[in-house]
Formats: sequence, C-alpha cells, structure tokens
Amino acid sequence: MIKGMIILLSEQPTLEFIKNMPKAELHLHLEGTLEPDLKLKLAKRNHIDIGQNTIEEVKAAYEFDSLTSFLNVYYPAMNVLQKEEDFYELAMAYLAKAKEHHVVYAELFFDPQAHTSRGISFETVINGYYRAIENSHTLGIHSSLIMCFLRDMSAESAAETFEQALPYQDKILGIGLDSDERGNPPEKFAEVFKKAEDAGFNITMHCDIDQEQSIENIRQALMDIGVDRLDHGTNIVEDQKLVDYVKEKGIGLTCCPVSNSFVVDDMKGKEIIELLDQGVKVTIHSDDPAYFQSYVSDDLFALSQKYELTSSQVIQLVKNAFDIAWTTDDNKKLYLDSVDKYVENFQ
Repeated sequence: MIKGMIILLSEQPTLEFIKNMPKAELHLHLEGTLEPDLKLKLAKRNHIDIGQNTIEEVKAAYEFDSLTSFLNVYYPAMNVLQKEEDFYELAMAYLAKAKEHHVVYAELFFDPQAHTSRGISFETVINGYYRAIENSHTLGIHSSLIMCFLRDMSAESAAETFEQALPYQDKILGIGLDSDERGNPPEKFAEVFKKAEDAGFNITMHCDIDQEQSIENIRQALMDIGVDRLDHGTNIVEDQKLVDYVKEKGIGLTCCPVSNSFVVDDMKGKEIIELLDQGVKVTIHSDDPAYFQSYVSDDLFALSQKYELTSSQVIQLVKNAFDIAWTTDDNKKLYLDSVDKYVENFQ
C-alpha cells in the first residue's frame, strides 16, 4: 500500500482522482454559474428578450478576450434574474453541479449591486440565494455567501449596499470586491471595508491578473485594507516582500487558471507553482464556470495537465483551500482528514 501510494503521489493525477476528491470552492461567482439552458429558461419565464433563442446562440455570445469584454457579456445576462425563485434556482443548479465534483464546502460570491441597480430589491436577491444555502446540506455541501461590491461603481454605492446588508448579516459570511479593476484600486473602498471589518465580517478582494497597477493594488489590499484573503493575486510574485508577507500571515490566494487563460491567454500556472513551492497557501477554483465551461475539478485537471503537476501537488492545492476556508479549526480538521482518507483508499 505504501509503495503504491508513493507511486501515486509522484505521478500526474487522473481526472477521476481529482474529481472524486473532497474539495472546497472559495472563488465562485453565483452569477457566473448561469448556464445557457437556465438562461433561456429564465428568459422565457420572465418574458425577457435576450436576443438569443437556442443554447448554441447563447454559447456563441459567451466570447471574450479580456476582463472588460467578459464583463460586457456577463452583466447583461443577469437581466433574466428577476424573482427570488430565479436566484434560488440559479444557486441550486450550481450546488447540484458542485456535488458532481465532490465539493463539500463552498463560499459563494454574489453581486447585489448588479441587481439592485436594475430595480431588483436586495431582499429578493439575498432571500433567493440564502434559501439555496439552507438547502445545500441536502446535497452534502456546507455553503455560505460572500457579498461583493462592484469596484467600477462608486464608494457611495458600496456603502449603501453595506447598509442594506446589515439586517441580513447572519446570512453573509464575508465581504469581497470584484469587477473591473482599472482605475478602481482597493483604497477607493477603504472606508466601507473598515466598517465591514469592524462589524465582524471576513474580508477579501479581487486583485485580478495583469491589471494596471497590479502590485500596488495587491499592496493596498494586504497592507492598507488588511484582507484575510486575495482573489486571483498571482502578480504578487513580482514582489518577494509581499510573497513573504502572505506566507508569514497565512493569507491564501484563490486562483482560477482556466478563466485566466480566457482573459489573458495564460493560466498563470508558473506563478501558481512558484507560490506553491514557496509554501504560500495558493488554491484553485472555477470563478465563472458557465462562461468558461470549467468547474473546479476541470480547473485542477487542466492545470495539472499543462504544467505536469504531480498528484502530491494537486492534493496540496486542495488542502490549502480547506486551510484558508472561513470555518472552524475543527471543521478544517475533518475536511483535511477526509482528503487524507480519500487518498489512502484511492484505487
């Protein structure tokens, strides 16, 4: 058994090995799980003309070559989400897919401003999503919500959204920041994130790959805002002092190699491996899987294939995600033990 284990860990993993391993998903936008079939269904149910009538036409519209071009497709698609039931159905559809990939723990981003700005109430959004969170245990998944501010909207809008969220604080695990980074550095939102931290929320921020002022934005997120995690963030390899800082503090990075390859034609695998080798708690997730047609197991497998990762490296990436999850130490131990047990029994 031990000899077989050594061989397994030193070899490249199969998709079966990766897919059946217990996993945590920490970088997943619920709005980015809107699969073409559900988009068409909701458009019809809510009498929304999306200019597309078939799954093939929807898929053809999911074309982009940069973060900006992606967002130009991403936000208009949300018009089909109108009622509490729509948000519930979207989240449950993702959770069912996550179960197929043996996700057992999930912290899920949502963007209320993308909906309140078009006349949907905050209550409608949070109640629909949270109903799915409550039902996720029926699928064997423990899940929570992370509310994100849209950084290309004003700081005042973020502050207003934060106030709307406070009555629902028991339904929200953390606060994040996403969307177009150009001209929207972390410091723009320093005041509202200070309020979030003071209120007891976990905090994280997107520091997208190869953006203008990437390193300065990462520095602001870490040093000025004091985030608990960085989303994406692989440009950090350009500043060893910042790498040393996140390693010392145990701050994790939630990376999404397949979506990276769509927006900048590079998975950032070399950077991910460099960080992994340095002991940084770098992790792998799926980001917006409906748009990139890659769920968390697919991202791990694609990365392992292109960069010839060993099973041992993949296991470490999976374990890192449980290590940096916003859950109790006892829960982390249970999840990590389940990974060890899976590896030990894998045939």
